[in-house]
Amino acid sequence: MRFARLTSCIRSALTVGAAVSTLLLAPSAMAQAPASPAAVTPASPGSGPRLWVVRDADSTLYLFGTVHVLKPDTPWGTARMDKAFASADEYWFEIADLNDQTGVMPLIQAKGISPDRPLSSLLTAEEMADLDAAARTVGATAAQLDPLRPWLASLQLALASIQKAGYVAANGGDQVLHARAAAAGKPIKGFETAPQQIGFVADMSEAAQLAMLRSGLKEFDQADAFLGRMVTAWSTGDVDELDVLIGQEMRNESAEMYAVMLTRRNQAWADQIQTLLAGSGTAFISVGAGHLAGPDSLQAQLEQRGVHVEQVAD
Repeated sequence: MRFARLTSCIRSALTVGAAVSTLLLAPSAMAQAPASPAAVTPASPGSGPRLWVVRDADSTLYLFGTVHVLKPDTPWGTARMDKAFASADEYWFEIADLNDQTGVMPLIQAKGISPDRPLSSLLTAEEMADLDAAARTVGATAAQLDPLRPWLASLQLALASIQKAGYVAANGGDQVLHARAAAAGKPIKGFETAPQQIGFVADMSEAAQLAMLRSGLKEFDQADAFLGRMVTAWSTGDVDELDVLIGQEMRNESAEMYAVMLTRRNQAWADQIQTLLAGSGTAFISVGAGHLAGPDSLQAQLEQRGVHVEQVAD
């Protein structure tokens, strides 16, 4: 299975989903309606997602990976995470405001729609039939998606497959932790903006976009099984399996996507974390779990800069 692009694009898909329905290019069923974040189900003793920490004389920075969509009963809460989170002076996420749509619509209009180069001119008749079948599961049709660029159609498919599998953004780790941070009344900051995240995908070559879309069409009905494996690996702290499912598969599927969605972003975040380390205080940093696994992980990028990263034990 090659579901790495699904995992890497979930956050972008969620952001795009709410905005694109207003263009009447896809029904509102493909948008993820806001909901109150769910409570966290405690993990089994000795289990739960990994937590790392970076320290110097006057700074403590925790690194925690999340999955952006989860089922309500997924166990992932741990005492070590709760303690680290409560100790933070500020919180960092991929995006500071998960509901901020500012700048998203103009980007979609500029880079997501091309009626003069529709999907039907890029895909085979069989692929268009597969697109129509996938779209109809959420009340859309291939004709409605036809004016979209391949990247945008791919994100719509990703969102549709996620919803079909029963995974919900409101249960996602970043949504839950963001709500906690807001309730704590402490500063919330982001490494990127929503338009930046979408732009990473939108600016990929057409060949890479089409590869992503074709992969999504072939694997549309397998999302539940893949996401189940990925969530199990994450919620039990199996970082090696996360790398197999996300990093290795993405490297095999598209070197361009791997560089765009993981390596370059990890490098940019490592730069920002070094700047944080030069200051003082405690920060809790939460990013997608795929960024904390594999040879080009955020931890690896920091270690290459001479910044030591430790795993936090219970």
